[in-house]
Amino acid sequence: MSKRIYLSPPDMTSAEREALLRAFDSNWIAPLGPEVNAFERELAERVGVADAAALSSGTAALHLALVLLDVAPGDEVWTSTLTFAATANAIRYTGATPVFIDSERETWNMDPELLAEGLREAATKGRLPKAVVVVDLYGQCADYEPILAACKQYDIPVVEDAAEALGATYRGRAAGSFGVIGTLSFNGNKIITTSGGGALVADDPALVERARYLASQARRPAAHYQHDEVGYNYRLSNLLAALGRAPLGRLDALIERRRGIHRRYREALERLEGVEFLSEGPHHRSNCRLTCALIDEERLGAGPDRIREHLEQHDIEARPVWKPMHLQPAYASCRVLGGGLANDLYRRGLCLPSGSTLEPESQERVIDLFREAVDG
Repeated sequence: MSKRIYLSPPDMTSAEREALLRAFDSNWIAPLGPEVNAFERELAERVGVADAAALSSGTAALHLALVLLDVAPGDEVWTSTLTFAATANAIRYTGATPVFIDSERETWNMDPELLAEGLREAATKGRLPKAVVVVDLYGQCADYEPILAACKQYDIPVVEDAAEALGATYRGRAAGSFGVIGTLSFNGNKIITTSGGGALVADDPALVERARYLASQARRPAAHYQHDEVGYNYRLSNLLAALGRAPLGRLDALIERRRGIHRRYREALERLEGVEFLSEGPHHRSNCRLTCALIDEERLGAGPDRIREHLEQHDIEARPVWKPMHLQPAYASCRVLGGGLANDLYRRGLCLPSGSTLEPESQERVIDLFREAVDG
């Protein structure tokens, strides 16, 4: 019997094992230590920013980013509707209200024109958002040139949710470096993993240092544990930082493997009438964290649910595209600018197994069963 094919499993090698043992043998087990320090330096260098704070999750990084920007109850924070719930949840943690913005067709990320139109209207009403959180979806950066220009016009800070996009670039610049603050995720299904973990990155070292302070329970350097304000338990352990350093060192190879998987899916399946794939923008280089297909059921003769269920019957994990936040019950009362395109992407989208451990023969099995589902 064939082993299960997962959507995006961790890519663990002897290097990760040796890194964990190195940290273990050092007896630095707490959420600080030399591996944390080194991981932060290496992340900052890779993203091209001044500093990085290693944290317990990407969600923690988003929450801290908004705290650092003084987002508070009564504020609005605008963000992409096509995203994982963590983006919206972090906004709610601050007491602010999310406002969702539809996708654009090419990269599925935030629509810059809708954002600009919305900001113009909000300015006339004196109700501009406190911040804009832009999501880099499925490993590809948003179209930052017009997005940053629109926000700069009203002095609105941008937070880049690059949870899925480590190693991707836009106009030659690395994902995570576009906002006042960038956030990353190292969850088990990301392109590199620390089991659970994330990071906050910025070009302002003072912002990152304050993030470290708040993430360490806002503890002042006093023998009696002085706390002048409320903090959080958000730091990454030294063990997990060691685990993340190994794949970070081979990130380019991991990206090339996923890009190759994406190319093979396109070669094999895009010739089917009614199948298209998430494209790469003209100024973008995606890390292809997940390969996403769009299915036209009327033209293909099979919809995404039928294909996904057929793959699952053969122990292959596939997944719908993110359900837009404005369709989620927890956020149904929130305002949305547009929404029709994200709805269509959710209705027709399908994410295929894309992990860097996917063997060629396993990918061919996915392709064959995809075609089998279509043929009925």
